[in-house]
Formats: sequence, C-alpha cells, structure tokens
Amino acid sequence: MAIPISRFLIIIYFFCALPALSPALLQAQENQPADVAAELQKLNRQFENLNHRLDELEKAIDDGLWFDRVGDVAFVDKIRQVGPPPANVKNPTALGAKNPLRFYSYVFIPRNLDRGKKYPLLVFPHGGVHANFSTYYTHIVRELAAQGYVIIAPEYRGSTGYGKGMYQQIDYGGLEVEDTYAARNYMLENYDFVDENRVGILGWSHGGLITLMNIFFHPKDYKVAFAGVPVSDLVSRMGYSGDDYRELYSADYHIGKTAEENVEEYRRRSPVWHADKLQTPLLIHTNTSDEDVHVLEVEHLIHALKAANKKFEYEIFQDAPGGHSFDRLDIMMAREIRLKIYKFLAGYLNPPHPFKSVKDLSAAGYR
Repeated sequence: MAIPISRFLIIIYFFCALPALSPALLQAQENQPADVAAELQKLNRQFENLNHRLDELEKAIDDGLWFDRVGDVAFVDKIRQVGPPPANVKNPTALGAKNPLRFYSYVFIPRNLDRGKKYPLLVFPHGGVHANFSTYYTHIVRELAAQGYVIIAPEYRGSTGYGKGMYQQIDYGGLEVEDTYAARNYMLENYDFVDENRVGILGWSHGGLITLMNIFFHPKDYKVAFAGVPVSDLVSRMGYSGDDYRELYSADYHIGKTAEENVEEYRRRSPVWHADKLQTPLLIHTNTSDEDVHVLEVEHLIHALKAANKKFEYEIFQDAPGGHSFDRLDIMMAREIRLKIYKFLAGYLNPPHPFKSVKDLSAAGYR
C-alpha cells in the first residue's frame, strides 16, 4: 500500500529527530532512580516539541492540498487576522501582553462569482478540541462553493499546526467563539461582494458548539445556523469522557480546574445553558450511534430549547452509519442528509445556485 506523501515526509522528519532524542532516553535508563524522573520530563518536553513541529509540517502540506482539491471551483486564500487578546496571560504587564491574538483563516471564493453582485457568506468553524480546518472538509467546501457561497473558515485559538504557543491559547467555548465572530466581521469589512444581510454559520461537533455560541451571543449578526452533532454540555461530557480528554480542559494554560472544582465555568462554556438566548433560525442534527458526542448531550440541548419555547428544527438519526461523521461521509445517505442541510440554509441565504437533488452534490463535490 502506498504511503501518502504527507505522511511519508512526516516519517522522514521523525527519524531525523530521533538521534537528538536517543541520548536523553539512554541517559534516563542509565541514571540512578533519583535522576530518572527529571530526565524523562526533559525527554517528554522534547517529544512534545517534536509533535508540534510535526503538526506544523502536516498543516503546511495540507495547505497545498487545498489549492489542488478545490482550486478548480474556488479561489483559495489564507489570511491573517486578529481576535481578542489572550484569555490567560502569565504576565499581564509585559510589553504587548494585551495585544489582540493573531490567527489565520481560510477564505474560499467561488470562481464564477460576479464581483459586481452580492453573495451570501458562510462562517465555517472546524471541529476538535485541538484540531484545524483540514482537507477533511474538501467535498463540503466544493459543494458550498458550487452553490455560490463565499466561505471563511477560522483557525481560532487552540488550533493545531501553528506551534505550541497557539496550541496553548485554547479557550474552549470562550474567546474562540469571538475569534470566529471576528472572522465573520473580517469578511464584511474586506469584501464588497459579501451581503451583510445573508450571513450564516455552520459547524459540526466542537464547530457545532462554536456555531451555537455565536448565534446565542451575536443573534442579530447571523441569518441562519446549522449545528451538526454539537458538543452541548461540557458538564455531562466530563462525566462520560476519559481522563485524557478531561485533562485537555483542566490544563494550567486552559480552564485550569476540573468540572468538579469549577462547575460554573464549565456551564458558562456550554450551549445548553444559554438556550434561552436563541433568536436565529437553527437546524440541529444528531445520531444515536455517535461515538464522540453522545446523543444525550444534544437531546439535553433540544429539551432546553423546547423548555424555553424556542422555534428551531432538529432531527435525531437512528444508528446512521458513520457514527460521529455520519453526514460528512461520501456515501449516498450522507449526501442525502447534507442536501437537507443545504436546503435549510438556502431558505434563508438564497444562494445563486441552490442544490435541488443529490445529483447536484455529486456533480459539485467530485471531479
């Protein structure tokens, strides 16, 4: 089986780095027990730095793939912008400590766009506690561009592929929401052909959480929203997740405490506890066989919205193949579900070339 070029380069990089790591490992094995812990800690830091370097390399390769995979249907750009200052600053009086945080965003502009007209904008935050907007979303971006949507996908604070410093800026359910909102505003400020009255937002998983928090806290600025398998309640999520997952939140550079130690902070970052703020037309999808975001989380959100007498649409899919990724796959059922999503969005954003059938998705998404 052929090894993808991106993974091949990463393997080469890893083996080039091994000679630098091997002496520390050998020393740790040879030292007395009292010294072993310190040596292993040093080694762990070296591996951590290597992992971030590998993430940066993989991101650089994936950036090139974006142009190859969607360049025939959209102009691709990667812009650098700013969001709010960091959430946690060790030395708030240091020079530049309160400067706005710099981050990247992808911009996709349909090639057949007439710059003398106005077009709808979709804000598209990626999923993952620490992840990035990768070519995993290729077919969805192609499908959206084919309908005439302009797209911005923010690499908000905490995204991977930008080094340890950016990784540790994570503010899950906090300022990353405002980074995403800043990406929306960037498009309106810089592109005359973006219609400020036709701005939507969509996201899956953690991107679904960011979508919900954006419409809850900026309800006047989005015409419509779709949240797929959205992380909805961090308190319940901490209950059914493993220790490794919980440690991502309680790290000293992040929330710094567990849900048990500061349950109110976890509530503040959870969409379900802000359900009463909904004003934007919203569609929610979840799947009973989701192995990542348990259906109970999304059901909790649905019940909270109903209790607040909010109008919204939702669908709970029963054991749909694909689990957490059920509607992002390339199988027929996934495309049929995406067509439902696109029709819902089109009802509020009126794209110039709305999809009418699954055949439209096939023609747009695949070359």
